[in-house]
Amino acid sequence: MANSASPHQASSMNPTQGTEASDHQHLWQLIWEYDPNGLIVVDANLYIKLVNPAFCRMFQVRSQDVIGEPASTILDDTSDFRRVWETGAVFRSKPREFPKYDLLVSQVIFPIPEEGIIACIMADYSHQLMERRELIAIKDETIKNVNQVVDNQMKVVQEIAGLLGETTAQTKVSLLKIVQMLQHEAVDTVIPSETKDNEP
Repeated sequence: MANSASPHQASSMNPTQGTEASDHQHLWQLIWEYDPNGLIVVDANLYIKLVNPAFCRMFQVRSQDVIGEPASTILDDTSDFRRVWETGAVFRSKPREFPKYDLLVSQVIFPIPEEGIIACIMADYSHQLMERRELIAIKDETIKNVNQVVDNQMKVVQEIAGLLGETTAQTKVSLLKIVQMLQHEAVDTVIPSETKDNEP
């Protein structure tokens, strides 16, 4: 009987185990609260069960206002959640834009069948969305400036072509080549920084 614990010994072990479980729960709660990624949990019918503070900041909502609501009220398209539930496979999405919230996020969606829920982790890449928009604006402005320069050059070239006796058709072909060349150079000047970010 040397191996059997007395009631006193058993009772003295339980408080420690309870404290450890409480500590673990507290740590998980802190992770949930402070995780910079948006976290959302839905049930099998795609109704929201949990959201963390980061998700609320990203989608400009309050947890008490969205819990119990269909996930589609915020996320619009929830077909990826449905597919994950039906297949049981983890889904990693390409960056998805939510224009209404100025958000660009990548998603990892995975099922937890034993609990009847689907969880999604959203990493915020909105800074890349702003950079992309700025890049497009710069490219558009560059093309606009190039076209203005080309328009002026066309007038000059047409005058020169008239003096040299070139036909109108020949002049038009030459000017189109100039425009295409300048536009191509303008795009090449802007695009390398974008493509460089996308290189593996």
